[in-house]
Amino acid sequence: MGDKVFKLVGAGAAVGAAAVAKIVSEKGWKAVMASEPPTNPDDPDTELWEAMAWAMASGAAIAVARMLASRQWSRYYGKSVGDRTRAAITAD
Repeated sequence: MGDKVFKLVGAGAAVGAAAVAKIVSEKGWKAVMASEPPTNPDDPDTELWEAMAWAMASGAAIAVARMLASRQWSRYYGKSVGDRTRAAITAD
């Protein structure tokens, strides 16, 4: 598998993880806040604290999910092609 395919699959994994994290964030918000997350944080009817809380919570969840997916894919790819450097860099 070439480097271009590696990058494409890694990007796909990161995008998929971000999509799942968005869904989980929305469900978590609904469970904790007992309301829908803000659909448009720029809307003047949305309170500032609520817009900021949603931005921080969803942004952090999506960033962490993307990072974990990318690290896991790099580790897998490094081990599968015998690239000790790539596997060692991403190892915990």
